[in-house]
Amino acid sequence: MPDVDDIDHQVLRLLREDGRRTFSEMADRIGLSVAAVKRRVDRLRDIGVITGFSVQIDYAKLGWGIEAFTELRYPGTTPVSEIVRTATDVAEVQAVYTIAGDPDALIHVRVRDLGHLQLVIDRLRRAGDVTGTKTLLVLGSWTRDAIRSADLHGLGADPGPTGP
Repeated sequence: MPDVDDIDHQVLRLLREDGRRTFSEMADRIGLSVAAVKRRVDRLRDIGVITGFSVQIDYAKLGWGIEAFTELRYPGTTPVSEIVRTATDVAEVQAVYTIAGDPDALIHVRVRDLGHLQLVIDRLRRAGDVTGTKTLLVLGSWTRDAIRSADLHGLGADPGPTGP
C-alpha cells in the first residue's frame, strides 16, 4: 500500500477536477511551494497512484449523445479473455467490466441514436458465445468528482442556514 498523506489526497483531488491544473495553482491552493507540489505529483506517478492524465469529452456535441450499458451473458465455460475480446472488437464500446454473478459482463457503449444502438446490440449478440443481453439506456449521470467540482465553484452547493 503506497504511503499517501492528506496533502497527496488534496493534490489528487485538484488533478481530478482539472488534469491541466498547473503546479503553481495547486501550490497556492494547498499552501506548498511549486517545487514541493511537483515532487509530490512526480512521486505519485512513480509509485503508480497517478497512472495518467485524460480529457473529459462531451460526446453529445460530437453526435454520440446516446449512452447505454448492455449486460452480456455467456456459457459458464467462456474464458474472461474471450468476453473482453468480444466487446472490444466493437468500436462503440467504451468500457468492458467483467463481473461476478449474472450477467458475466457489463458493456458501456456510446452511439449516435437508437437505431445505431440496435445495430451495436445486434453485433454484440452475434459475437462470440453470447447467450443473452439486456440493455439499460442512460437518462442522466453524475460522478462524485463532478459534484465536488460543482460544489467548489458554488454550483449546487448547499447554502446552509439563512438568517441570523
